[in-house]
Amino acid sequence: MEPVIELTRLSKKYDHYTAVNQLDLTIYRGEVFGLLGPNGAGKTTTILMMLGLTERTSGDVKVLGLDPNQHAITIKTKVGYMPDDIGFYDDRSAIDNLIYTARLNGIKEKEARLQAEQLLHRVGLADAATKKVSSFSRGMRQRLGLADVLIKQPEIIILDEPTLGIDPEGVRELLELISQLSKEEGITVLLCSHHLHQVQQVCDRVGLFVKGELVACGNIHQLSQAINQDSLTTIELEIKHYPASLQAALQELEQVVSIQAQSQPNGEEMMTALSISCTEDITPVIAKLAAEHTELYMIHRKGYGLDDIYHQYFEGGETRETALKAK
Repeated sequence: MEPVIELTRLSKKYDHYTAVNQLDLTIYRGEVFGLLGPNGAGKTTTILMMLGLTERTSGDVKVLGLDPNQHAITIKTKVGYMPDDIGFYDDRSAIDNLIYTARLNGIKEKEARLQAEQLLHRVGLADAATKKVSSFSRGMRQRLGLADVLIKQPEIIILDEPTLGIDPEGVRELLELISQLSKEEGITVLLCSHHLHQVQQVCDRVGLFVKGELVACGNIHQLSQAINQDSLTTIELEIKHYPASLQAALQELEQVVSIQAQSQPNGEEMMTALSISCTEDITPVIAKLAAEHTELYMIHRKGYGLDDIYHQYFEGGETRETALKAK
């Protein structure tokens, strides 16, 4: 895989405050990488250093092989950046704004208009091409922002909180657009956000960023394995009731480490939820036993999602030294 962004021991300090601390990160061509962290974690500061918009205190940055401190203008021609608050000329139309951006990037007027029309169609704003941006909703402005970063045909696009303030349907459509750009055109996408589920939907890998440090990096499976350090598989099921015969049969299985049962009434019947920790995945075996001894309503193997990962790392579960550094 070809690296397009390489950050090595990157740090940024403001007097006695460290915004970014010894950051090591590699992002590869064509992937969608999510930088996930709470507000104030240092995500935007990292972006500004990558673009040469603020100087780093120490460390190295390479974007498409170039140092932004020395080649900021060249990098800006190859990288599209959409901040969380996008600025447009509100008294001008959507297509006028795009043509203006294209002309600033050296694209001839005829070609600029053609590209602007194509991009407005792609982001679902073709019918609003001649409307003034002042009349646009937040979601429409974000769509126009995506078209704006694409009009110079960048190799990398950086999106800082792109779904902020957009309704759920708008979020879904925007995330689909981002995914298509990566898959169909090979564009590398760096998506910075504090929304867990949005990142999980679209990103190939995720970096967890907190207090200026990258505490973990990998795909969802790798991060799940990192927090499940005892390597046990948890199987959860719901049954009509929990007879002693089923309890005895489960305890006889050598793979079963522990069983937790919680019963509660469901109308006139008593329902029981079981959580069984096992040394390996024996879901089919447990399902068969449950069906033989009682009525089985639900069974599944528990996996760790970004919610679990988020709480593990962002609420004190790991230190920098022991965190996952899967590249």
